[in-house]
Amino acid sequence: MKIVLIEDEHLTAKDLAMTIKEIEPDFEIVEILTSVEEAIAYLSVNNTIDLIFSDIQLGDGLSFEIFEKTNNKIPVIFCTAYDEYALKAFNTFGIYYFLKPFTKETVTIALSKYHDLKEKLQLAEENNFTEIIKQLKTNLNPNISPSIIIYEGDKIIPINSSNIAFFYIDHKSTYAQTFDNKRHLISQNMEYLERSLGPLFFRANRQYLLNRKAVIDASQFFNRKIVVNLNVICDEKVIVGKLKVSSFLEWLTNF
Repeated sequence: MKIVLIEDEHLTAKDLAMTIKEIEPDFEIVEILTSVEEAIAYLSVNNTIDLIFSDIQLGDGLSFEIFEKTNNKIPVIFCTAYDEYALKAFNTFGIYYFLKPFTKETVTIALSKYHDLKEKLQLAEENNFTEIIKQLKTNLNPNISPSIIIYEGDKIIPINSSNIAFFYIDHKSTYAQTFDNKRHLISQNMEYLERSLGPLFFRANRQYLLNRKAVIDASQFFNRKIVVNLNVICDEKVIVGKLKVSSFLEWLTNF
């Protein structure tokens, strides 16, 4: 079984390759590709691959572009942090996914699902796969910013999430603060916001969800934590814990 990984985070790709080999020692990781451009070039001339593990958001675009331009017919397991609702189409057509951060258990389930559906995947019509890619690209494009419902007196107003600098929790209520430093009570909880807003927002801690456009830089803090400096008013320090520093720095770099 020949497998290709499409993942631009070096440590994630390394961990995933090791996990796959631990689960399936006979599987061969033939290549780790780190960009849309590199993957298109590779898959355009290599058609003996049995399975692809792919992230969705890469440094130079969405991985869907790879599969469109190469007329891909190889089964894909997506490793992603995106909302499960839009990803339900994968199961319908025999394509699986799991959410980051992954574990050995989640990769095992994904591979088991692949084995169970292998025959179905091989027989899937090309137009079905193309339709899945089209639907997912529309729903998951990070350049599309969903609206958030806010409340002003008796009015219910939609506001584009790109205009929101950060979300935060105060006394068990969730608020959105816009770039013009206005605060709005919202109905959605932080867990829903984190899932639905995609990679342009980062959950710094339990209290704060940050828009990349609001971040100026970060400073070292005690005990290997960091403080995030924002370009909007914030009543308190936004601190990223030491366990999240690595993923925060990757997010800061890639977006």
